[in-house]
Amino acid sequence: MKVLVPVKRVIDYNVKVRVKADGSGVDLANVKMSMNPFDEIAVEEAIRMKEAGKVDEIVVVSIGIEKSQETLRTALAMGADRAILVNAADDVHTDIEPLAVAKLLKAVIDDEQPGLVLCGKQAIDNDMNATGQMLSALLGWSQATFASEINLDGDSATVTREVDGGLQTIKVKMPAIVTVDLRLNEPRYASLPNIMKAKKKPLDTKTAADLGVDVAPRLSVVKTTEPAERAAGVKVADVAELVAKLKDEAGVI
Repeated sequence: MKVLVPVKRVIDYNVKVRVKADGSGVDLANVKMSMNPFDEIAVEEAIRMKEAGKVDEIVVVSIGIEKSQETLRTALAMGADRAILVNAADDVHTDIEPLAVAKLLKAVIDDEQPGLVLCGKQAIDNDMNATGQMLSALLGWSQATFASEINLDGDSATVTREVDGGLQTIKVKMPAIVTVDLRLNEPRYASLPNIMKAKKKPLDTKTAADLGVDVAPRLSVVKTTEPAERAAGVKVADVAELVAKLKDEAGVI
């Protein structure tokens, strides 16, 4: 079985994000970029499936600017077999919207015919949490979101989902779209020999026009602002004072 994993190039999760002075967006000048953490978990899960003998090939796909090749090479160094870059933007500040991404992925999937698509549940830059669900609708495939455990069994997959009330286990027919959550696994680090080998693995480049998809944005960002700073905390002398403050000032009890 072939598994397809979409990966996105985002600001590294360790970097403190700065907003431009004019509020037009996030400042990306000289900022470290890396693979979206949830996508990294999806790549790791695909690799584990291959190591368990349940998957034959792992294809990673990135949609964005040409520099997204770096993200794809990271996935190849982790253990993916080949990569596809859909060059859909020239400006690093252009974020392809979820519906356009889903349409581009559908076109790639129509060509590749994977049995399973593993996606991160969301990207940490825009927190849309929509691409996997839209892709499932476009393809007419089964979907399982927020997965913390995945077990493949023939033509079906049993997925444990993280929901507000705890955990929910469902069974879906393959082919399927599964979006992964934080607690599914711990991604591996790519070793230096694998990083060198990744440079020789195949990486194909396509454009949005090649796939017949219009990526013109439907949304416009009006303004970007940093979150308000948290007020300083206070120290209390004892439990009685703490309870009093929670009751009288915070109003939580």
